[in-house]
This record gives sequence, C-alpha cells and structure tokens, in this order.
Amino acid sequence: MGQKTHPVGFRLGIIRDWQSKWYARLKYAELLREDLLIRKLIRKVYAEAGISLVEVERQANQVTVTIHTARPGIVIGRGGQKVEELRNQLERETGRRVRINIQEVRQPELEAVLVARNVADQIQRRISHRRALKQAVMRTMQSGAQGAKITVSGRLGGSEMSRTETERSGRVPLHTLRADIDYGFTEAQTTLGRIGVKVWIYRGDIRPEAKEPPARAPEIAAQRAPAAPQARAGAPKADEPATPSAEES
Repeated sequence: MGQKTHPVGFRLGIIRDWQSKWYARLKYAELLREDLLIRKLIRKVYAEAGISLVEVERQANQVTVTIHTARPGIVIGRGGQKVEELRNQLERETGRRVRINIQEVRQPELEAVLVARNVADQIQRRISHRRALKQAVMRTMQSGAQGAKITVSGRLGGSEMSRTETERSGRVPLHTLRADIDYGFTEAQTTLGRIGVKVWIYRGDIRPEAKEPPARAPEIAAQRAPAAPQARAGAPKADEPATPSAEES
C-alpha cells in the first residue's frame, strides 16, 4: 500500500513556504537547534494562546520571530509586558538580538493545528470523541472550508483495544498540488493513554503564478541564427557583374 505524505511538506515551493527562512553552510545544525528551541519555548509559555504557526527569519546577528495566534492579547500582555519578557528570554537562550512580530489568526476554525488542539482538549475533559469530531467538522465547514477530515486513534471511550475513527465532510484532494490543504497533529493525554488527533482542512485552490520565460540574450540569439551559405570558389559576388565565359564569348 502507499505511504502517507505530509500535505504541507509535499507542497513546499509550490503553494506553501518554509517556516524557517535562512541559509547556513557551516552552522546549520546549531541554527536548526535554535529554531526548535524557540518554537518549543513559545508553545510552552503560551500554551493557551492558540498558536498555529511560528516563523523564524535570520539576518546577520538578528532573529525575527513571527507568531501566528488566535489570541494576540494573551501573547502581548498588558502594555506589551509579556512579549517583552519573551523577547528577553529568547535573547538569553540564543545570544542574538530577537525581534518579535504578532500576527492574528482571523479564522481559527480553518487552522488545522488549532482544530486538532480543540478536539484533544475536549477528549481530555472526557467529552465524547464522536461529538467532538462532528462539532469540529461542522464548524470548519461553516467557516468556509471546502472539505475537512479528522481522525482520532487510541483507546477511544476507554475500550480495551485501540481503534481509529474518522469524521469527514466535503472533499480533501491530497494529490492535487494546487489544493491548499492544512494539516495538524496533536495528542490528548488521558488516564488510559494517549489519543492521537489528525486534521486535514481543504481551503480551496491556489493558482501558482505563471513564470514568464527569461528573455534570450542577444549574443545567444546570434549564435543560434542560421549561418549564411558560403559562396563557391570562383562564383561572382553579389555586387560584382558576372564575367562571360569563353564559350559565351
């Protein structure tokens, strides 16, 4: 059988962009570790802020962190106190200058990570997983999604054997590269063990911009132009009159 492919990684460079935007030749491992540390610290400090994405950009000795959150007030704090504390903490951990941007998520029902976290929270509060799945799919479709699929796996309802249940609505074309599909995964920590929650949300198609072919350089065009036929030995030139032959004279 075929193997699963991450919907976001499958579309990188086509309709999706990278979450870390920098290039390093020698210190790649060190900078990658810093990125993981930054994301882990932010999600730990703002566990209840509804953070869907953390983007990291690097210029020289400065790190720009963009936090996409459904509750920007919790991240910023009163008078910007919390975000300033976070910036100071990140600078101590990384040893670099840190700049933080806050981006509000207008429709959290269309963010797969937030939907998965919401379903996991309901399961942890002992709410029926079927009810949580149906409500999450219904709210996602009402928010403008063209398709949604949510899968939960584990000891559902306290059963002895683990199983998988899925709720879906609309269509989710996983093989269409222009399809804007968001994917999220999280785990619900219950007394009987972990329950995995996976969410796919189809938000419509994105047409990649048509790239115009580069103009051909004039010297290359001249090289590819067909060469003029060479004149035969003894043949008259174009601007010289032909001399009569001995037979004609």
